[in-house]
Amino acid sequence: MGGRPIGDYALLSDCRSAALVSRAGSVDWLCVPRFDAPAVFARILDPGGGHFAIQPAGEFQISRAYADQTMVLETTFVTASGSAVLTDAMAFGRNERGHDLGTGSPGVLLRRLVCTDGEMDVEVSYAPRPEYGLIHPILEPVPGGVAARGGAGRGLLSTSAAFQVDEATATAHLHLAAGQVVMFALQHAQMLSPPLAAWDAGQIAARLEDTLQGWRSWSAIHQHYEGPWRDLVLHSGRVLQALTFAPTGAIVAAPTTSLPETVGGERNWDYRYTWVRDASLTMDALWVAACPDDANKFFTFLAYAAASQLRRGQDLQIMFGIGGEHDLSERELPRLAGWRNSRPVRVGNGAWHQRQLDVYGELLDAAQRLADQLGDLDPIVRQFLTAAADAAASRWTGKDHGIWEIRGEPRDFLYSKLMCWVALDRAIAMAPQLSAQHRVEGWTAARDEIRAAILGHGWSAQAGAFTQAFGSNSLDASSLMLAITGFLPGDDPRMKATIDATASRLTDQQGLVYRYLADDGLAGDEGTFLLCTFWLAQAQALAGEVDQAATTFERAVAAMNDVGLLAEEVEVPGGEMIGNFPQAFSHIGLINAAWAISQAQQHRPPKPGSPGRSPAGAGT
Repeated sequence: MGGRPIGDYALLSDCRSAALVSRAGSVDWLCVPRFDAPAVFARILDPGGGHFAIQPAGEFQISRAYADQTMVLETTFVTASGSAVLTDAMAFGRNERGHDLGTGSPGVLLRRLVCTDGEMDVEVSYAPRPEYGLIHPILEPVPGGVAARGGAGRGLLSTSAAFQVDEATATAHLHLAAGQVVMFALQHAQMLSPPLAAWDAGQIAARLEDTLQGWRSWSAIHQHYEGPWRDLVLHSGRVLQALTFAPTGAIVAAPTTSLPETVGGERNWDYRYTWVRDASLTMDALWVAACPDDANKFFTFLAYAAASQLRRGQDLQIMFGIGGEHDLSERELPRLAGWRNSRPVRVGNGAWHQRQLDVYGELLDAAQRLADQLGDLDPIVRQFLTAAADAAASRWTGKDHGIWEIRGEPRDFLYSKLMCWVALDRAIAMAPQLSAQHRVEGWTAARDEIRAAILGHGWSAQAGAFTQAFGSNSLDASSLMLAITGFLPGDDPRMKATIDATASRLTDQQGLVYRYLADDGLAGDEGTFLLCTFWLAQAQALAGEVDQAATTFERAVAAMNDVGLLAEEVEVPGGEMIGNFPQAFSHIGLINAAWAISQAQQHRPPKPGSPGRSPAGAGT
């Protein structure tokens, strides 16, 4: 089938753009200067999509890890004759620290290869293919490196290594002895920008060290969680920071497009955008494992991106570009074969014009969680949130496409009704801050109507659980949010029945949770969803089932790759990670489930002889 496993990749980020590096040292995905820019390297989606590979000649063994408290990757190669360490990073701007990460990132990929023992022959291959492989640029050796020209941009690979150029690919063969170092810095610029200047080895080394210190300063300031699975939680917090577009505070769902939900199938979407749906759960995760200021910035981005729509009587858009763009029109790239022939490859996302009523609840839930920090609301934001609550009150009876963006006829999805209830519940709590006390009576009446409808029509006696949609008998993992949002206590008998039904009838043999099993009109079967598995763990913790919650959590994190990254799904029955990668929602689910379990552990009597847990602390 071809196509390196998705879990073989590691993420690099400068909080503006991203690269994916394979275990074998090949950069097979790079978008600059933004996450959603056309890829310069796209071999992950097509063998001819472009790459930048550094690896030993002949056979070698690999181990790798992120440098402590950073997203800087260190890959160790071992051959019969020696060993070497390859360090990879996306450069931050000079002296960027703490809250300023990514504010001045130059869009430069840094690579350093150090022979640490013996000697080693190394092969380097540089094959840029801008615009998702469409352009084969002209490569030319220049003083200090290799220049690339073609299309709308230019590239410069700075290095002391001697390259041979064969049309649009440059190669180098190196022989390194212990202590020898080779440095690389890959820059890009628009055609009309000033000429790029080569970086010497000292400049590259200094910028790499500066980038390491930047990540460590951010971690030291923001990461103070002390609960169970501490290392996983803190690492997931850094992943969320890596997926943040620093100029606006937007967080991409993933830095990739079209890594499939079904191998060989059509469920291939572009995730390099920001979903309103993610807002409230993201707020929780940022508070626990990252930075409340980042939560505030993310919320402000969403509020301003969407501020004018409700005023014009439109439905609230469900997703935006990372710069606040509204038009995310979808198109296909037929020239790309797709990962393991999973076609089509898409850029843009047609779901942007779907109707999803849940977004009102996610926005107001996010606002209510930040109520103290937001203080006196900007009049535009105050009016926008009030309009969002009014929209939930007036539109909750309508049908929509639901949280999973099912591409069929609109339905009365339970989750959408639930989040309209959440919108009104949170708006009522925030009424003084919204200067909307006069609306509380109407909001309360609508909230009570929604609650009665969910309890009356969302429960299925046949299924013995809350289900996907009114009148349906099909289970859906999003029903677990009834407990997570506080609509019902976790130990309510109907909630516990839903939790148990999910655990027993909506899981694979490994205990990982599907989103749903009902037909959605698309060809092929999905894998299990890691977010949904973390939801189950969180709901079990809220139900007081702490041991079951911990077991469910461990099943989900077992899917992680060797550098602690999670995709969207796990393929059934093979157990391979699939879907866009790494997936913000999976790491958000991990953080929130770990927090819920830590809180549940603190509120139950310890078993005889069991060690105590130190209280979990949120980020500052």
